[in-house]
Amino acid sequence: MKEESNRVELLSPAGDTERLGAALEFGADAVYLAGQEFGMRTAPSNFNREELQKAVHLAHEKNVKVYLTCNTVPHNEELARLPDFLRFAQSVGVDALIIADFGVLAMAKTYAPDVVVHMSTQTGVANYASANELYNLGASRVVLARELNLEEIAEIRAKTPKQLEIEAFVHGAMCVSFSGRCLLSSYLTGRDANRGDCAQPCRWEYALVESKRPGQYMPVFEDKNGTYILNSKDMCMIEHIPEMIQAGVTSLKIEGRAKSAYYVSVVTNAYRNAIDEYYRNPKQKLSPWIAEELNKISHREYSTGFYFGHEPGQVYENGGYVREYDVIAVCEKYEDGVATLSQRNRFFKGDTADILEKGKKPYLLTLDELFDEYWNPIGSAPHAMMTVYFKTDHPIAKGAILRKKRV
Repeated sequence: MKEESNRVELLSPAGDTERLGAALEFGADAVYLAGQEFGMRTAPSNFNREELQKAVHLAHEKNVKVYLTCNTVPHNEELARLPDFLRFAQSVGVDALIIADFGVLAMAKTYAPDVVVHMSTQTGVANYASANELYNLGASRVVLARELNLEEIAEIRAKTPKQLEIEAFVHGAMCVSFSGRCLLSSYLTGRDANRGDCAQPCRWEYALVESKRPGQYMPVFEDKNGTYILNSKDMCMIEHIPEMIQAGVTSLKIEGRAKSAYYVSVVTNAYRNAIDEYYRNPKQKLSPWIAEELNKISHREYSTGFYFGHEPGQVYENGGYVREYDVIAVCEKYEDGVATLSQRNRFFKGDTADILEKGKKPYLLTLDELFDEYWNPIGSAPHAMMTVYFKTDHPIAKGAILRKKRV
């Protein structure tokens, strides 16, 4: 077994303060997040300066590292604001800057010299020569292109300095373009994907139209509903943690800064348990419940990406997600045989709740004794965020997530 200091890192997304809390609660070793500028995701609220300072403090209290994304491709008019941004990042103690642009790399060395640099997947590192040159330029880590297989990653590991860390994606949405460098959104909507504002036109349904037949749509046939030829599958490597570690990956990265806190909780918890199982017994097969957890989040059809060679990567049937479970409540506290729940979606007396607690196999409980905030018996919890008392002899941990399977 590896020494504790050499264990692979679990890196989780944090799109805002709530999602940061989820990552910290469910076992991330590090989180990546963005300020109000220069990050590749503008959809989540991200962190203003006060929030960023608090986020770093909170993470460091839990011995979790914070990596700040600075991985857009900035245009000339944005560069004047970058030095102050970099100085502030260093002043609040972020552990690394994630960078894609070589000009930004040079400025980081000038204005935040005490912060290590991770080169973003947008850099497109696909070989050891690029990795070595980036190391020579001052990078401490490279986030590899998603188009590599495990043998290629192992060769990069073998032919680069051992001090250079290697990060690779392990779970989440995949972009149809090379390492996220896409122009579709700019062309079709005017929203620049390379500056964090992707409209995801790759997920849309497309058909052909002939210029002399306006309004007559001719599908590019996959089936009667049209085609989603650009709609890539999601990545899921939960059953292949050993292969990732053996290839020499330093950090396993979960995609999803624009995803919900529930997504962050479930995926972080699953990979935390998978990694810990591996280190307890590298020969043990993954416990089935861990992989099953990843079917309880909203997701597209899963694949292993390019890690085992070329695999068909598109979902042709539709552009949507598989959603099999709903979050119905979060446990605020448990004492004297009563769980205090905060409602998230409507549920009923007699429903079976699937309960997720940190580091544990989920378990089922029947919600058979429910009361409102005045201790009146109730048959359902229909109001958003209402307080519900649930009598049960089974202690439920604070922060536990209650889910219900869709029928």
